[in-house]
Amino acid sequence: MDARDILTDAASRPLAAIRAVAELITPGNLNAHPGGHDNSIAWLLWHMGREIDVQVAHLAGTEELWTERGYAEQLGITEEGIGYGHTPAQARAVTARDPLPLLDYLTAATEALQEYLASLDPSALGEVIDSDWDPPVTRGTRLVSIIDDAAQHAGQVGYALSIAPG
Repeated sequence: MDARDILTDAASRPLAAIRAVAELITPGNLNAHPGGHDNSIAWLLWHMGREIDVQVAHLAGTEELWTERGYAEQLGITEEGIGYGHTPAQARAVTARDPLPLLDYLTAATEALQEYLASLDPSALGEVIDSDWDPPVTRGTRLVSIIDDAAQHAGQVGYALSIAPG
């Protein structure tokens, strides 16, 4: 097993966590704001897909799935960016009628991440891709960050489902 295998396994886990609770996501709780938080389950799922998609497209030099496959139109979400730095109003503007298209987008983004990982030479993981940070960010560090962010938000979806109205 090499580092790519470990990253590929880790990359599968946020989606697996979401799939484990997917049947609990309903139109009634998808846009709820448990505890008054600005990030709904719809926002969390959208953000998970966007942060994976945008960063993998950048790393791979490909078009984002969001535009290539027309997910904005399918989901009716016109919000720009990936959600980082959203104001409360911007976060609350991300809504959906049905969780399935959001789950489809998250699945596609996760598959793109896994395909990208499979395409890498293991030596590419140590390549510095952003020297604006101290320490500079390597490709491997960025990939861990993508996976970690998705995993944290998958946990937030699980928690939100436990306290959101059904």
